[in-house]
Amino acid sequence: MYLKHDEIGMSKEQYLMMCEQTGEEIDWERCPPEAEDFPESVTTALNIFYSLGDRLYGDVGFTGKDYTNLKHYFKLYHIKERVEIDWITELLLWLEARTIKESQDRIKSEMERLKRKK
Repeated sequence: MYLKHDEIGMSKEQYLMMCEQTGEEIDWERCPPEAEDFPESVTTALNIFYSLGDRLYGDVGFTGKDYTNLKHYFKLYHIKERVEIDWITELLLWLEARTIKESQDRIKSEMERLKRKK
């Protein structure tokens, strides 16, 4: 999965050089992406996602994004077509669901760690 490749610990350029040096065949599924590997709409969705406020509560963690200013960001990025609005919204919801799950997993892991300490 593209967005989990930060765990590899190297850039796309480093990965390609490593494959060249070792004679390994390039595995494009494992190759870390660069920004230019994504369509502009994905970059726009990421920019909007990180610009939106977080709804975060100490006892339950991240509960989602604050979409109050979403129309403002659509205007700012000149997103007018219904198809593009729907696509960007779908990407935002996917990113949000992923972030919520990561937050829940971190909290669950921490609670289990604290239980083991007792």
